[in-house]
Amino acid sequence: MVNYQGKTALITGASSGLGESYALALTDMGAHVILVARRADRLRNLADRISAKHGILAATVLPMDLSRKDAAASLSKILKGRNYQIDILINNAGFGHAVHFIDEDPQSVIDELTVNVSTLVELTHAFLPAMVERKDGIVINIASTAAFQSLPFMAVYAATKAFVLSFTEALWGEYRRSGVKILTVCPGPTATEFFDSNSNSPALGKYMRTRDEVIATTFRELAKARPKPSVVDGGLNKVTALSSRFFTRRFAAKLSAVIMNPNKKN
Repeated sequence: MVNYQGKTALITGASSGLGESYALALTDMGAHVILVARRADRLRNLADRISAKHGILAATVLPMDLSRKDAAASLSKILKGRNYQIDILINNAGFGHAVHFIDEDPQSVIDELTVNVSTLVELTHAFLPAMVERKDGIVINIASTAAFQSLPFMAVYAATKAFVLSFTEALWGEYRRSGVKILTVCPGPTATEFFDSNSNSPALGKYMRTRDEVIATTFRELAKARPKPSVVDGGLNKVTALSSRFFTRRFAAKLSAVIMNPNKKN
């Protein structure tokens, strides 16, 4: 079992969705959380809820736009300047849009690549060395079942999540004997704001997982003596992720194009 009591967790994308749920779960287990996201009001509301339950020192709020190129360096500098020891890093921040690629705003594409890939890598590079030196720590990077296949109409998003999966599994291979636990979490459709804004299928709601289920999958894997490098949340999502191995990439891309087309009639 992992002891989270007294640990400090840095959580990006903490203003809603899975980030919020990770914060609530960790503080329930005795950890202190540092909450990072753009929406300061949401972060403060979450911090107030946590403080009311666990005490005023349980949560720290750091509003920041992680799409800025210098965001990771600035965040690292602030935390090190305050002498925070980051025991748990949860790179949860990320976004994507269901749209034809040529219709995407160019700046939005750059921001998506920065948040989903560059900031995640930079934060991992900033805080992993001290964990390895202490021979203790946890890095959780949030990918997606989209990481297992190309995803027409969400081409950039799926590609970034494929990067997160590959990158994090590689780190697991490098540091599996270091005492640091490194895990890629791959949720499928989950009841969060992400799917509120990107779902084009009313039927999808029947297969939605809850945030609590994803959180439970994460900590259940971390509790194992030898956690896997990645975990897919939910039985149906595991089947979906593995099914891509049985089709040609051409067929999978064509099928996904039909399913994901934002202009199709439900």
